[in-house]
Amino acid sequence: MAAAGSAVGLGNIWGFPTQTASNGGAAFVLVYLVLAFCLAYPAFMAELLIGRYGQANAVTSLQKISRNLFHQRFAFVVGFGGIVCAALILSFYGILAGWMMSYAVEPFSRLLGLQATADWVVNQSLARNLLFCALFMFLTIFIIRRGVEEGIEKWSKRLMPLLIVLLIILISYVITLEGAQEGLNAYLNPDFSRVLEPNLLISALGQAFFSLSLGTSVMVIYGSYISKKENLVTLGAQVTLIDVSIAFLAGLLIIPSMYVAQAQGVAIFAADGSLISGSSLVFTVLPSLFNSMGSIGLYVGLAFFILMSVAALTSSISMLEGPVSYAVERHQVERKKVTTYIGIGIFILSAIIIANISFMLDFVAVLATQYGQPIIAMLCCIFVGWIWFRNDILTELKQGNDMVEHSLFWKIWPWYTKFVCPTAIAIVFWHSL
Repeated sequence: MAAAGSAVGLGNIWGFPTQTASNGGAAFVLVYLVLAFCLAYPAFMAELLIGRYGQANAVTSLQKISRNLFHQRFAFVVGFGGIVCAALILSFYGILAGWMMSYAVEPFSRLLGLQATADWVVNQSLARNLLFCALFMFLTIFIIRRGVEEGIEKWSKRLMPLLIVLLIILISYVITLEGAQEGLNAYLNPDFSRVLEPNLLISALGQAFFSLSLGTSVMVIYGSYISKKENLVTLGAQVTLIDVSIAFLAGLLIIPSMYVAQAQGVAIFAADGSLISGSSLVFTVLPSLFNSMGSIGLYVGLAFFILMSVAALTSSISMLEGPVSYAVERHQVERKKVTTYIGIGIFILSAIIIANISFMLDFVAVLATQYGQPIIAMLCCIFVGWIWFRNDILTELKQGNDMVEHSLFWKIWPWYTKFVCPTAIAIVFWHSL
């Protein structure tokens, strides 16, 4: 549930629908599903295995697998690269999560009759962005300082099912509205001529890796927390399935909602067919949907954005845990102190992005998710495929599953991770360049 909580977040509800709308609708969905199971899942398994074997942060776990000095240096580059990637993602993630929190405050303010406050929290401004980003980062730091198990994990087990139920109820409502059928057609009926477009491929690959928190050292750390008795093959498949399912559900809500909003007079697409509001798409479409629901829309909007803020928090704590666990384990720094310092450092980076939001938000998001994450995840696959002894991998897998040696997974995954994953990720990159 903790790994699913980390994987399920703004990548599913914000990232996936935005990328789908920007990259050909159903063609993007098809490519994303193929890449999520054929490239992201094997890489996800590699990171979980490294973590459970190493029982430590990403750098230390990779160095435990290393056999010589060159391997150890390579391990440092891969592990530390993942930690930098996690910090970069958290710097823009905190801004988006702050928006989610501000949109949760808006219906609450309206219910209390505070109209001026309600208008202020949903209008783009430097003060609004800084305030809510600071509030979100404070919550993330507070939880990491306190420890994860008693706080966010306990609540994510209760709130994640609520989020799924709310998504399904909203989808059932949306598909009855004018314009929804056109949206469903755009989401579910692929144009096969677009599936090999370079931008679509690189966006789908980046989205699959961003959504599963790969290439950020996060899943290595979560792997180190997993009991040796657990069946890692099943656990990895479950997390991937939960993550992809929630992304698909979010698309099923937001893409038809775009066309509903368009039918109601909201401008979604420019004259050339491109999206008018890329990174803020969800914040344009969903509020107009909730408004169309009448007075009940206030309560639905409040519930939805509160749950989304919680989903964002389950992901942000895992991203901050990456740099924190590295500093604590490698440099013996006191946990509470280092959490505060790193959290403040990332917030300062967020503030720089906010001050230059028109170009920096999308730039940092693309740099970290479409380039940084797949490259680090590819290097992890190379590590597992070419440096780690095959017998050691089998021994690690057997600890939670005695029969894994005779399974289809073991017949395919080792050579697939060694040859197919790195080659396929490299080809997608080459194609995009």
